[in-house]
Amino acid sequence: MIENIKFRTIQIFRKHSLPRWIVLVIDISAVFLAFLIAYILRYNFDTALFSLTVAVKQAFLVCLAYVAFMIIFKSYSGLIRQTTIKDTFIIGVTNSVAMIAILILTLSSRKFGLPLVYNVPLSILLIHYGTVTVSLIFFRVFIKMFYVFVSVPARARKNVLIYGSGETGIVVKRVIESDPRSGYQLKGFIDDNSKLQGKKLDGYPVFSRNILTPEFIEEEGISVFIFAIKDILPLNKKNVLESVISLGLEILDTPSFDQWLNGNLQMKQLRKVEVEDLLGRDPIQLDLMRIEEGLRNKTILVTGAAGSIGSEIVRQLTKYNCKKLILIDQGETPSFYLDNELRDKFPGCKYHLVIGDVTNEPKMDYIFNKYRPEIVFHAAAYKHVPMMESNPHEAFRVNVGGTKIISELAIKYRAEKFVMISSDKAVNPTNVMGATKKICELLVQAQARRTETKTKFVTTRFGNVLGSNGSVIPIFKRQIADGGPLTITDPEITRFFMTIPEACQLVLEAGFLGEGGEIYIFDMGEPVKILDIAIKLIRLSGYRPYEDIEIKFTGLRPGEKLYEELFAVTEQQLPTHNPKISIARVAEADYDYILERINDSLLNVYKKTGTEVVEAMMEIVPGYTSKFVTAV
Repeated sequence: MIENIKFRTIQIFRKHSLPRWIVLVIDISAVFLAFLIAYILRYNFDTALFSLTVAVKQAFLVCLAYVAFMIIFKSYSGLIRQTTIKDTFIIGVTNSVAMIAILILTLSSRKFGLPLVYNVPLSILLIHYGTVTVSLIFFRVFIKMFYVFVSVPARARKNVLIYGSGETGIVVKRVIESDPRSGYQLKGFIDDNSKLQGKKLDGYPVFSRNILTPEFIEEEGISVFIFAIKDILPLNKKNVLESVISLGLEILDTPSFDQWLNGNLQMKQLRKVEVEDLLGRDPIQLDLMRIEEGLRNKTILVTGAAGSIGSEIVRQLTKYNCKKLILIDQGETPSFYLDNELRDKFPGCKYHLVIGDVTNEPKMDYIFNKYRPEIVFHAAAYKHVPMMESNPHEAFRVNVGGTKIISELAIKYRAEKFVMISSDKAVNPTNVMGATKKICELLVQAQARRTETKTKFVTTRFGNVLGSNGSVIPIFKRQIADGGPLTITDPEITRFFMTIPEACQLVLEAGFLGEGGEIYIFDMGEPVKILDIAIKLIRLSGYRPYEDIEIKFTGLRPGEKLYEELFAVTEQQLPTHNPKISIARVAEADYDYILERINDSLLNVYKKTGTEVVEAMMEIVPGYTSKFVTAV
């Protein structure tokens, strides 16, 4: 019965809200009645001691003053069921100013002998001010509490701890209190400041981080942990989050201020903490002036523009004053989504999106001839190791053939810069994909050494990118959604990881660092165990590893390494001005021979067996051997 009434009431609340003019009428009526009540209270309920006619006239006069300042300060404009401290403050200011205005009128009437109606007794003014202020605030608080009561059943509320009792933490606390439908109920703050611990803030206790134990969480019924500190070192944030993951809490993070809607935070903007947040790396410091100078008023071509890396490069490029972006990708559907994103989020961006295959030389020549790009970011490539291991023809044709065509067109049409995206799998390659990337590096180095070219060739090499298409994170998330198991090839397998924005920001800077021929390596921190990522992701999803979600080990796949490397033994590591970017100085090679072997291998590639294609790659890349050669 009660639940049914609450359900019907909340439906009314959600479909309707009081118009502002009705709220204004209610407030004015409260002012009028409160004034008459003030008179009655002042004369101890004996109406014979004062003139009711004068009292009524003065009530109307007071109403005029209050309504004027209500309109000025808009104290009636807030949504009553979401009343905040700010709303009550505005009511207090409105009433105080109105009372002062009437007080000035009263004192003036006494000095200049104005009619009695303008001479309001000071005691009644004070009684009225207190009565009407309490009444208006009580009205709003009552409606809000009633809304809380009917909107969220007590059993559905989630107890919350906020990490950080500073400005951001207070904002989150107010958002929780102003949005009862969120179902959250604050239990306290956690702060590392020992001077605050043990005290209360806005009525809530401030704890130290030591209380984050399974016993405390169970005793207090805590189910949500909200991180609400912005000025904190990434490593410290990582340590805090990792200390909470094992407690089985839902962990939310507060977005930066520039992402708040119209400067106001909303509950729906609190996002779940992702594995990317646990990398704990310092923010990248870019040479923005160098990048801006390199991109200003330039026509820029990006291949593989709709892929994970390519599309983020495009997003980064929209921040600069480029003349035009030429975006090439062979995937129709991802290109469609990229086009929609650019139209919606970057309406001022000048771009042209082309559906095309980088191995289609006539089509690519037409694009270069038409748009004459000055800078080329070459991100188009096949990247999945197991797929390329069983499809060596396609791996070689697209990765190597596409790089050859685009790099030669960059030279033909006098592009200023050519930046190729490589991979850590190119270091001491053990698989087809890594071998093709190594050949692409050798190809780009060979192009850089051509005496007749004015194009500066740069290679960027980095490891796995968290969240990219086909990376472990989307796969693990899908497996968790399906109830498991999570599949990992080996319990000891490790990889280097970066976030997509990190990688692409460094690609832009590396593109304008050198004079050509360099291979730039990105600092990716320490390698991470894939098993550790799986366990953290399971816990972040609210499950227990091995109990709720099983983890299975399937064995290394063909061509897969147990660990990756960023530098080969024969490569010397050189620093740059950016501590996160190094240069790999490679040993000199016979680039004329390399180009000859690449051309021979690309010629009639489909007339060769898969074994012959792999053997050709083994000839080009010293030290590359394949244990899983498949005749395709």
